[in-house]
Amino acid sequence: MHLLAVRDGAGGRPEVLLSRRAGDVYAAGLWHLPSGHVDGPFEALDTALIRETAEETGLVVAPADVRAAVTVHHRAPSGGARIGVLFEVRRWAGTPRIMEADVCDGMDWFACDALPEPMVAYCRAGLDAYLAGAAMALHLQEPGDPIRHDPSVDRLRLVHASVADGGPGPDAEVRAFAERAVGRITDWSDASWARDASRVWRTVGRDGGVWFVKVHQNARFHARETAALRGWVPGLGGAAPRLVAADPGLNAVVVTAVEGRPLHGAVLAAAEERSVFRAIGALAARIHASPPPAALLAALPVAQRADAFGKLERHLRAARPHLAPGDEEHARAVVEGARRLAPLPPVVTHGDLQPRNLLLAGDGTLRVLDFERSEPQPVVRDMARLLDHFEGRDDLADAFFAGYGRPLDDLERAHLAPAAVLDAVSGIAYGHAAGDPELAERGRRTLLRSRAGTLLPPRPPALAAPDATRTRTRS
Repeated sequence: MHLLAVRDGAGGRPEVLLSRRAGDVYAAGLWHLPSGHVDGPFEALDTALIRETAEETGLVVAPADVRAAVTVHHRAPSGGARIGVLFEVRRWAGTPRIMEADVCDGMDWFACDALPEPMVAYCRAGLDAYLAGAAMALHLQEPGDPIRHDPSVDRLRLVHASVADGGPGPDAEVRAFAERAVGRITDWSDASWARDASRVWRTVGRDGGVWFVKVHQNARFHARETAALRGWVPGLGGAAPRLVAADPGLNAVVVTAVEGRPLHGAVLAAAEERSVFRAIGALAARIHASPPPAALLAALPVAQRADAFGKLERHLRAARPHLAPGDEEHARAVVEGARRLAPLPPVVTHGDLQPRNLLLAGDGTLRVLDFERSEPQPVVRDMARLLDHFEGRDDLADAFFAGYGRPLDDLERAHLAPAAVLDAVSGIAYGHAAGDPELAERGRRTLLRSRAGTLLPPRPPALAAPDATRTRTRS
């Protein structure tokens, strides 16, 4: 069993307690979760966790504060296999300290988005599964794989909860709709995002076919996604799912499955990151070049074309309890300045272009999902949520615009900052309302960088491929 002691760190970033193994033990010198084995056939898992936590860290945990998090089936490079159970604990008594100096020479808190190296690969897989919201994961290493975490050797595979095993399932009307579309479904697995109101299932048919069934939060999201899937998405070919069926009464769709592993939470080597962001830029260019369906343009309110920032007041009202002093005044000033800019023409946009909605296929190509926010907007709409990934990584910004085929012009750059600020305020409001802390934190980071004047990446020097050895950090 493994201890996931989690706390809120600086700025609300979640942190996890790790210890560094030392001495004559397996994986000496590597960071790992405090962990141990069940002591004999009569000790329960949660009891063992509480005992090991006290023995290794000095923390006292009450049984009522132990929460099951992730179960990992692990196979070591040597061939030995085990089941690892990770328990989340957010409340305890005491201060963590090294209790077993002969087998541990370090103990500290680390932000979940800045984990240390070197780590035990098995431990890192369990943490990645936990951060992805999965209840079970497979980490089956091959002979020759390193014991330490290596981003280039990714053996993690997430296993979603089956509805038959207690995962949340759809109601009878949604089941009937899906089976009318694809035939008898023998397995429903919950594939929802880890936030309130997300309802997505992976389904397997009697003959082995795989589809995804999604119920939208409201009629507007449903209309956007179906219009995109019927309109411009087929032009992306195999880079996106196909619409199989839609029911506006249920706000539900059935779509085909597409190949790839989620980019969200993926740990990539620097060169692979650059390749991925170049591909994201190329994908964005394809999306923006799609012929805009006349129905979508007709549905775009005239007021929204003239004032893309008219939603600020509504978002500020919802976000106000969660803003830092000065954030509201800054957001108003930035948006007010944008009102004086010449408008940008609307194009087809994805509306939520970020790693959450991208898959990396085995051949290195990208797949894109989730079109419920797609509508005609300026091109900068699809860049606002990528700016967070460019902080301290000008090489990723260069790679994106190399893939996009051109840099932003002066007017587009002038519109990008207020678009990102508006999206940040919206994200803070929606993140708190929907139970999506990552979205809220990204919004806070965006506002902080906007106020510091470091939100936009430098202009790319050229549209050649980024230097494979360069990772610049801006002050």
